[in-house]
Amino acid sequence: MSEPHGTVAEQSPPPAEGRTAGSGRADQRHRRFWSARRVPAGLLALVILVIAGAFLYDIVAVRAGRDGMSWRKELARQLAERPLDDIWVLIGAGVAAALGLWLFLLAVTPGLRGLLPMRRTHPDVRAALHRDAVATVLRDRVMEVSGVQSARVTVKRTRADVRAVSHFREPDEVRADATEVLDEAVAGLGLDRPPTLSLRVRRPGRKGR
Repeated sequence: MSEPHGTVAEQSPPPAEGRTAGSGRADQRHRRFWSARRVPAGLLALVILVIAGAFLYDIVAVRAGRDGMSWRKELARQLAERPLDDIWVLIGAGVAAALGLWLFLLAVTPGLRGLLPMRRTHPDVRAALHRDAVATVLRDRVMEVSGVQSARVTVKRTRADVRAVSHFREPDEVRADATEVLDEAVAGLGLDRPPTLSLRVRRPGRKGR
């Protein structure tokens, strides 16, 4: 049976020996999925490969009795002669620090902010829903409410903003029915941390506005 669109699942390693299934689920509650960071890792590996290859080629050339590459000599001279307060030294240090901070943040943050973890019904399986899929489900459900002409849903990590337009019923009545429907829909999604609903219902604007 294939997975529904917008759902992501992965196999988790079995819990450590001596832990109960309940404690394993409690330990892993609210954990987000971690991104593989393939693009940053690939770019960093490529840069390191090019730099290491250039230096290795230069070292082999010098060992073979050839002259060292001019760019390495120029780089060594510039590093030896330029003072620490030189503008280009400061710019290079700033760029290196910014790249290092960026790589550090990538290493300590999970990423994949578009995935909302679901409750674990099995200790070895984790699943998540895409935000767009959650927004589509909530929009479809609120459109089923009598009197709703149109709706727009934006789902964030901890909040779902729903904006509906009522065209023949009173907004308060539509809001009450939509709140009940949305609460049921959010509960049925099985999210580990259901988003807080923010619902706004208004009348349609005048034509030309």
